[in-house]
Amino acid sequence: MSRAAMLRRAMSGSTHFGYRTVPEADKERLVGHVFDSVAGNYNLMNDLMSAGVHRLWKDTFVHMLGVQAMKKLDLQVLDVAGGTGDIAFRLAEQISLLPTASSAAHAGRQPCTKDPDPYEPDGPRIVVSDINKTMLEVGRQEAAKLHRGGRAPNWPRMEWVVADAQQLPFEDCSFDVYMIAFGIRNVTRIEEALREAHRVLRPGGRFMCLEFSRVTNPLLRAAYEQYSFQAIPRIGAVVAKDRASYQYLVESIQRFPDQETFSRLISSSGLRCVQHTNLTFGVVAIHSAIKL
Repeated sequence: MSRAAMLRRAMSGSTHFGYRTVPEADKERLVGHVFDSVAGNYNLMNDLMSAGVHRLWKDTFVHMLGVQAMKKLDLQVLDVAGGTGDIAFRLAEQISLLPTASSAAHAGRQPCTKDPDPYEPDGPRIVVSDINKTMLEVGRQEAAKLHRGGRAPNWPRMEWVVADAQQLPFEDCSFDVYMIAFGIRNVTRIEEALREAHRVLRPGGRFMCLEFSRVTNPLLRAAYEQYSFQAIPRIGAVVAKDRASYQYLVESIQRFPDQETFSRLISSSGLRCVQHTNLTFGVVAIHSAIKL
């Protein structure tokens, strides 16, 4: 079955959970169990599965976001499925290096045709949202470690919110940046999540997604898939004592649409100027778009 056909099937009453077909109502619970299980070893397993390369992918992702070029002193960022804070902390460090000037804190804000969030922040803010409370707790604990003894100068305000990517609890036109890293493939209805991204972004806002994708070279793809199915579940079994969750993660990567198909889904949400950049021969891809 083609990846496009898999996506069409997911829009019926059933969807995929790895290679299994399950009722849509069950997927959220099943994915929740996976991330409840892996949360405690999440960063360690990422290091082991990717030989540490995931850190370079995330650094590249944040660098491509280009917050310094945005020149917004009240930058509002939403990090969806960002529970552990891995991306948010990287971005916060970048934001903390920006010059501050309270007199310009609200300069450059784009108008919106709908009423914006009535809360007017005084500076940059990163909202980390995740549907999984266990993952968010990992992020909160890491934030406490980072700021033990006081928040760093110019560090943006961070908030932690339990939220479903398909039904975000935020007003229209609330954020300058919507980012999601290694999360959208676990969403039951990807199209709904993308429409929500469009809704909460302000005009001129940036959509950024880092996700596993399709290796472009057929020989490398075969080697990568063999490694994924043979090695990753075994590493999960030994280190995390959980083979099944990592088997699902591998299968979910294989079921996710390729770069071009996902680009079309992003465009269909109303986002424009869609582009993608392959990293490590397409093992992962960064997709970006703009709300006009």
